[in-house]
Amino acid sequence: MVTAKRQSETGDRTAAAKKAVQNMKRILLKFRTEMDEQFRPSGVTTAQMQVLFAIRSAPGRSGAQLARSCFVTPQSAQALLKQLESDGFILRQKDAVNDRILTAEITTAGERLARSVEKKSEEMQKRLWHNVSDRELALLNAVLGKCIANFDGSA
Repeated sequence: MVTAKRQSETGDRTAAAKKAVQNMKRILLKFRTEMDEQFRPSGVTTAQMQVLFAIRSAPGRSGAQLARSCFVTPQSAQALLKQLESDGFILRQKDAVNDRILTAEITTAGERLARSVEKKSEEMQKRLWHNVSDRELALLNAVLGKCIANFDGSA
């Protein structure tokens, strides 16, 4: 009897965990799709904006550093950087210490684009978190933090 109950609880937990992962994926895919639609008129993608924001938050990083912080391959980062540079959103120059490394900084046009995108993103986030209380959001962040720690091995 106890074994059957444990199996049922384990099955319920497995199903609930699977549903949680599916819901997270649905949210991320929907958010990403809507972001791409919002950014299309500006001629940029969500991936380009991710790199632009990374440059904005820490100017002077190399392509390899940006790739790691944006969770893309170095090759993908280089393609994104080249497009941002050709569109005039970033400026790349040789590193002062190692002239084989190109660093990136945001331009005035890039800053304007970033502010515009932030407005659109804030509107989408308001929709996403509508009817979710501060307490529920704090609890969600705590749970997701535990999940991240589990993958990082710091649990």
